[in-house]
Amino acid sequence: MIPIGDKAERRRTAVAEGDIALSGPSLRAIKERSLQKGDALEAARVAALLAVKDTPHLLAHCHPIPIESCSVTFRLEERTLTVRCVVEATAKTGVEMEALTGTAVALLTVWDMVKPLEKDKEGQYPETAISNLRVIEKRKETP
Repeated sequence: MIPIGDKAERRRTAVAEGDIALSGPSLRAIKERSLQKGDALEAARVAALLAVKDTPHLLAHCHPIPIESCSVTFRLEERTLTVRCVVEATAKTGVEMEALTGTAVALLTVWDMVKPLEKDKEGQYPETAISNLRVIEKRKETP
């Protein structure tokens, strides 16, 4: 780990986003909340929150951070679902890895929930793809 003991605590915010390309039937089922496994967006939201809290257990060099706020939102378009995760904390190090981890796990949760609709006859996923996982914004308050 990188030493952070001498750094001052500051209010920090990170915003991450990512996309999952899906078939029309999957997006309709998500909108209608008619998936066999349940509400994909609520399951993805809970999974993202848990992932944000568990980031230091998943990424070896991440410091445990007292997360103060986390929000997860979704945007559905014609063939894409976008996940946005915003994480805030007062800490000595940033929260971008937590925001990225929350976004990634939300996307994976959606994929898991729509698998029956996304698989082709050979069990492959010809339309499903996760892409554009990125940090949109990172802020820290100045002293």
